[in-house]
Amino acid sequence: MQKLLKRVAAALCLGVSLLAQAQPATPPASLPPLRIALIESLSGSFANTGEAVFRNLVWATERVNARGGVKLANGSRMLVVERYDNKGQNEESLAALRSAIDDGVSIIAQGNSSAVAAALIDAINKHNQREPGKRVLFLNYSAVDPSLTNEKCSYWHFRFDAHADMRMAALMDVLKDDKALKRVYLIGQDYSFGQAVLREARQQLGAQRPDVQIVGDELHALGRVKDFIPYAVKIKSSGAQAVLTGNWGNDLTLLIKAAKEVGYEGKFYTFYGNALGVPAALGDAGVGKVIAVADWFPNAPGAQAEAFYRSFRQRFPRPEDDYVHMRMQMMIEALAQSLEKAGATDAAAVAAQMERATVKFSGYQGAMRAADHQFQQPLQVAMMGKQGAPGVKFDVEGSGYGFRVIKTIAAERAEQPYSCKMVRP
Repeated sequence: MQKLLKRVAAALCLGVSLLAQAQPATPPASLPPLRIALIESLSGSFANTGEAVFRNLVWATERVNARGGVKLANGSRMLVVERYDNKGQNEESLAALRSAIDDGVSIIAQGNSSAVAAALIDAINKHNQREPGKRVLFLNYSAVDPSLTNEKCSYWHFRFDAHADMRMAALMDVLKDDKALKRVYLIGQDYSFGQAVLREARQQLGAQRPDVQIVGDELHALGRVKDFIPYAVKIKSSGAQAVLTGNWGNDLTLLIKAAKEVGYEGKFYTFYGNALGVPAALGDAGVGKVIAVADWFPNAPGAQAEAFYRSFRQRFPRPEDDYVHMRMQMMIEALAQSLEKAGATDAAAVAAQMERATVKFSGYQGAMRAADHQFQQPLQVAMMGKQGAPGVKFDVEGSGYGFRVIKTIAAERAEQPYSCKMVRP
């Protein structure tokens, strides 16, 4: 009986062994993704701007993930973008930051408000000092108040857009040659960025075109004006031959629509007149009259630029989703590069690599300046035209109108002095 039991036990052991060999080995648990917290207006007046950014960042992270993710010392990690709605408010942004940190996110992305960016920089500085084991990085793709990389500069903050003074200098490169222009109207949103734009406009006009008269100079509440007709009437009655504005989002679209309604026929020198409904709002009235500055335009010359834009439109084919920015792609590429060079996700180690990052992508190139964490890149100035006209192969948002690049400013020429006194950990 005892021998029989031993034989049964041996048979059972053999069966278990054979069964184990027949089963595939249990794969090791995959590493969790690296999360990027997008803190933006995802509801309210500027929701379209937040959604547009989200699409750009998703597309950029998909490209990184398609090549195997970010390769770190302990394995590869995918990138994922998580949404935190700040409703366009500073306090909501700070609450979203706290939620993201509590959720274990160490990479913060924001840009569609310099006031929000300033609040986030201050909060992140305090958090990183208080909790060095849970430090976070702040990646800024659109908040362009120059102070953010000057007197408010932070080791934890990296700006990938050209700041307002850089953009203004690029616009002035075109405006200064417009010899017929004698009267200009300045209008902007009443917060740090809008104030900085008008301040720099006055300074650069005085230096480069002292013959140009400023016939209007005013600020309006950010995101609260629903009817811009009174402003448009003032612009028209002032005799201004051009409007210079840093307005963005709905504040720009409504201003442009109002100007068309009152029959204003002057030019618009803009920071953001190339998207989010502006070309469609103006139609033929904007041809040859709306000028915009950006890091890149879909009609930028070159086969690589065209392939880049076509791939975005393939991923997001709806006309209303046509909003792509090279700088947001460069930002994610710089992040992936810096993570891989650091070999880890520690914020200080990644920051040490990112402040030296040089990125080449789709024929475009830029580099982070370590002294102030301001990305240095070429800038382009473009003029609105009808699709099909020379230089306007692609339109904007299915409107039938696009932007022809009329001037490219090399990175070394676009570069501006800085006053940052960087404090490193």
